[in-house]
Amino acid sequence: MVKLTVEMKEVFAKQKVFAAATASKNAIPNVAPIATVQLIADDTIWIGDNYMVKTLANVRENPHLALYIWDPEKKRCFQIKGTVTIKTSGPEYEKIKAQIKQKGAHYPAKGLLIVTITEVHECTPGSNAGKKLL
Repeated sequence: MVKLTVEMKEVFAKQKVFAAATASKNAIPNVAPIATVQLIADDTIWIGDNYMVKTLANVRENPHLALYIWDPEKKRCFQIKGTVTIKTSGPEYEKIKAQIKQKGAHYPAKGLLIVTITEVHECTPGSNAGKKLL
């Protein structure tokens, strides 16, 4: 099980919008800005689906996702990779739906992507760029 370090969690907590990358089964890439992202546990991220089209299609075909997190003050960044499970019902989905609707009743809250972290890579420029950390 891969668990984020304290430093990684601090960088994660500073994000307002996350760059989420996916790919279709034919390796066609997609990157989308996503704001409803939560670190639920050291190894689990929840992503709320309001308007996903290509991202959702990709994870249905190829259940992998990468997030880019960046701290401009400390000039640190990481790439978090994980496997995705999609929920559109059940207690986890209802919890994220309530949180999204609390932000605005107009948000559709279509689903929940549960990302189980599988790898973390360094992406800060320098000699360790690209190095697998976890």
